[in-house]
Amino acid sequence: MEGQEEKVYVALGNQLQDGIKTLEWTLRKWRFQPISIVILHVTSRVSVRDYVSTPFGKLPASSVSDEKLKILRKLEQEKIDKILSKYITFCGKARVKAETLIVERYDDPIHMQILDLISGLHITKLVMGFLFMKSSSWKPKTVISGSFHIHTHKPESCELFIICGGKEVFLRGENDKRLSMEDDQGGMVAKMKDRISISLILGSMFGSRQSSPASSTKNHSSSLENMQWENCVQEIEIYLQQLCSTSDEEDLREQESDISLQASPTDAIVLELNGNPNLSIAEKFESLKFKVREAHQILQLKKKEVQASVDRRLKAEWAISLCKHRAEELEVLIKEEAKKRIEMKKELDRDKDFLHEVKPDIEESKNKLNSLMQLRSELSHRLHISKMAKACMEAQLENDITTRAEMVREIDELRRERDVFQRRIEFCKEKVGVAGRTGSDQVSCCLREYTAEEIKLATEDYSGSLLFKTGSGRSTTVYKGRINHDRVAIKLKLINSDDGLPREGFQAKVKLISHIRHPHLLAMMGYCSELNCIVYEYMHNGSLQDVLFSSSKNSGKGCRVLTWYDRIRIATEVCSAVCYIHEARPRPIIHGYLSPSKIFLDRNLVAKVGGFGLNQSYYDESHVGWDIRAFGVLTMNLLIGTNAVDEMNMTSLVRALDETAGPWPLDLAQKLAGLVSRCLSVNDRPNVNLKMMAIMEELDVIKKKADYLVAIVEIDGRVQGEVCNDVPSVFLCPIYKEVMKDPHVAADGFSYEREAIEEWLRMGRDTSPMTNLQLKHTILVPNRTLRYFIQDWHCKRSMRYP
Repeated sequence: MEGQEEKVYVALGNQLQDGIKTLEWTLRKWRFQPISIVILHVTSRVSVRDYVSTPFGKLPASSVSDEKLKILRKLEQEKIDKILSKYITFCGKARVKAETLIVERYDDPIHMQILDLISGLHITKLVMGFLFMKSSSWKPKTVISGSFHIHTHKPESCELFIICGGKEVFLRGENDKRLSMEDDQGGMVAKMKDRISISLILGSMFGSRQSSPASSTKNHSSSLENMQWENCVQEIEIYLQQLCSTSDEEDLREQESDISLQASPTDAIVLELNGNPNLSIAEKFESLKFKVREAHQILQLKKKEVQASVDRRLKAEWAISLCKHRAEELEVLIKEEAKKRIEMKKELDRDKDFLHEVKPDIEESKNKLNSLMQLRSELSHRLHISKMAKACMEAQLENDITTRAEMVREIDELRRERDVFQRRIEFCKEKVGVAGRTGSDQVSCCLREYTAEEIKLATEDYSGSLLFKTGSGRSTTVYKGRINHDRVAIKLKLINSDDGLPREGFQAKVKLISHIRHPHLLAMMGYCSELNCIVYEYMHNGSLQDVLFSSSKNSGKGCRVLTWYDRIRIATEVCSAVCYIHEARPRPIIHGYLSPSKIFLDRNLVAKVGGFGLNQSYYDESHVGWDIRAFGVLTMNLLIGTNAVDEMNMTSLVRALDETAGPWPLDLAQKLAGLVSRCLSVNDRPNVNLKMMAIMEELDVIKKKADYLVAIVEIDGRVQGEVCNDVPSVFLCPIYKEVMKDPHVAADGFSYEREAIEEWLRMGRDTSPMTNLQLKHTILVPNRTLRYFIQDWHCKRSMRYP
């Protein structure tokens, strides 16, 4: 069909030149048609009866060892594979698809296998080289007769083309005994002749003598001689056949040409015998036998010479083939080397051109490199100086951070005191506004006197939901309330009760308390003479008893836990308040009821002492021991975290330290335990060696040591290898009271949460939240150092930093 490739089978032998010519003829034949070529090659299976090519000529396969036979087979196969690859390459150059079909030859004749392939593969076009049949047979007769057999027995659908020397040849002849091959111009290419039978020659030689009249009397005697003669004739024919079978193809071709040009030696023998009529039959027979023996000897001699000649020729052909093979390889290598030299020369020229082009760039790069090296040296020197300066700055920064932490802590204390004083000032201003009210001249101008209606409104008509606690004997009741949007604690005392005070005594006590102001004393915000009640500032964390004794039981339920530093600080704050009332002027006061339930904690866990004033006695040396012993019990409770009243020695106290407070510094815990032991040893009698001021001095030393350790914790995040559980106060926003996420420094030098300080400024406030002084500007600067410490603090506690 048009447009579809048609397969053309080309049978090729081991002769490369003849195969190339056959492929050229095939490509010319179908150059205008789309075809694909299938190269058909037949390989022979070597048996013991076959001959193999060796450097010493063709030898029987049985005379070669199996190992050498494998090597010879491998070399022969490599030679065939190389030839077939060259066939494929030749077709590829002509842009024709080609493939190989290798058929192994068995005992069947080659022409029979070709016919089987034509039928099995449905071959429609078969091009067969003349040397293809020759390489499969040593006899010219087999080549011609095999080709003729294929030609006559192939299917009609198959076209057969026989190519010899690149030209198509045609078979001529009536039968398979008189065949010849001619080219397209009628020239003889090959011919198969009949061999002369010895019996016919001898029959013609002795036929005339048998028909003569003289021989009629000797019929009986000659019959026996004729029988002997027939046997000799058969033996001679056997010798001739052996001679013909051992001759190679070239010798047969030469002998055939000689036979066609001159007379046969057998004809000469017949002429010689017939030319001598005097010889009898017996003499002729003896002469003939002698000639036969002489011919046999000559035949053997010639056979040896021919074999030697054949061996020499095979060796020469093998050497020539090796030389040709090597020459072809060298020629290919020379061509490849020449191509490589040309390519290398071109590449060298390109490299030279490129080198000339890049040479200026290289010089420029060298100059730049020298400049960069100089710059690098200068930058290295500057970097070294910067590193030294950085180290100095880091050391200075650590010192500044430590100093700043201490300053912030002091500012915290001052801020709390400032808040208290500001509230007192506001109360005084409000008090001045209502100075005309009844009874206001009997108390300090710093307090405000509330009406019964205001107290009722603040407690929501004494609602039970706002009831904070009820004192002993129900003579005292405390309510939570809200006055002017501020949360307060309202303490009501029943007038003229068994343990209460009369109205005049109540107002006298209020006047006395109004003059006692200290940052760690519970501040009185006002009073109500009608209801005999006092209004105190509200403490968000309740009493120390609630926080201390419940935290150890509910530490896993989200309750606020007091760390060891908080407990030391609280003990110091309580001691400072007690010292203040002991040194109050004009008349000192003894508390008398100091206990965890009388210590209150604000939002920041700042301790303030309450529960004094109305029932407290004035200072008496004999009663000082009450407060000292009570303070010792309070400090012991802070150490062990339980409400214990039994005395404990220093060793027992150190062993019973509250673990919920974190890892106690051992030296500080021992000092506190020693102080507790001395306080508990005090009885009702005065002790000139142990007073509250002396206790305060010892606590100040312990507090400073604790401050130093906490400062290290704020920088490193650890105290003696352990992580501190408390939040450093420097990390808390002064406005939100929460750990800052994005700290910014304002004009007052303090750090705030950015959202908090921006909201503060948006509300129109131009004063500092910490100092209440006028801000010079509203520019906010990110505090990256503090943010780094906050982030590090979060990471050390395995918390996610926002």
